[in-house]
Amino acid sequence: MAALDDVFAGLAHGQVIPYLGPGVLAATPGSEALPGTPAQLVQRLTAKASVPHKVRNNLTAAAQFIENFKHRKTVMTLMTEAFAPEAAPGALHRYLAALPELPLIVATWYDDLLRQALRARPGEATWGQVQGVSQAEHFGTWVHYFQADGAPVTEADAQHWSTVLYQPLGAIAPAKNFLVSDSDYVEVLTEIDIQTPIPPVVQRRRRGRHFLFLGCRFANQLDRLFARQIMKRSSDKHWALLEGELTRNEARFLVEKNIERIDMSLAEFLAHTGQGDALPLATAV
Repeated sequence: MAALDDVFAGLAHGQVIPYLGPGVLAATPGSEALPGTPAQLVQRLTAKASVPHKVRNNLTAAAQFIENFKHRKTVMTLMTEAFAPEAAPGALHRYLAALPELPLIVATWYDDLLRQALRARPGEATWGQVQGVSQAEHFGTWVHYFQADGAPVTEADAQHWSTVLYQPLGAIAPAKNFLVSDSDYVEVLTEIDIQTPIPPVVQRRRRGRHFLFLGCRFANQLDRLFARQIMKRSSDKHWALLEGELTRNEARFLVEKNIERIDMSLAEFLAHTGQGDALPLATAV
C-alpha cells in the first residue's frame, strides 16, 4: 500500500508526527485495568461520586458536576485512582519510542505508557514531556515541561530534546495533571484558535510536517477541535488509521483536513512495521 510506504518513510525520517488517541490504550493487551475510552473513564468517576442521571455518560459534564459539588480535589483523586493501575507499554508504544528522529509525538489520553516506552529508549536520543495543565490549578499557565526523569524544566530546555512528547490533556505521570471537566475545556478552547495554549516548541516542530492519527475517532466535536488546532500550520497531507464505518462528521473532517484514511486495525498496522511478531502487543518492556 503506497500510503503505508509514505507513512513509514516519514516516521523514520521525522516528517510524520504520530497523534495517539485513547484507542491505542484500549487496543493494548495487559492494560485492561486502565480506562481506555471516555465511556469507561466516566463510569470510573461516577462509580465513586454521585452525579445526575442526565450527565452520567458525559465525561466532561460529570467531571464538572463533581468539581462543583465535591471540589476539584475530588476530581483529581478519582482521575489518579483511575489511571494508577500498572500496565506495560505495547509494541506500538515501543516502536514509536525507538524512532530517534521523531521530533514530536502527540498523545491525547491520560495514561503514561508512551512515557514508559520513551524512558526505555535505546541510544542517545533525548526526550522530554510537555503536559497540559488545568487553569483551575495553575491559573495563567497552559503547560508544564518535564525532562525524562520527571523533573520540571523550562520551555528553553525543551528546545534541545530530540523528541517532544506532548500530552495536551495532561497525564497521570509525572505530575498528575488532568484537563477533564467542562471548565477545563472552556478555558483552553477560548484561547486555542489563536494558539495560546499550544506550546511554542510544538508549534515549531509541526511546521511542514504530516500527522498520522492512531487510535483516534473524530465523531466527537472536542476531538475534532483539538486535532484541528494542534495540526494547524503543518503540511497539507495527513493520514488516519480508521477501521470500520465512518460517521458523517468523521468523513467530513477527513475531507476538510485532507486526511487520507487507512482502513486497518492497529495490530495490522504494527505488523506492517516488520515488528509485529518480534514485538507482540502483549509483551512488556
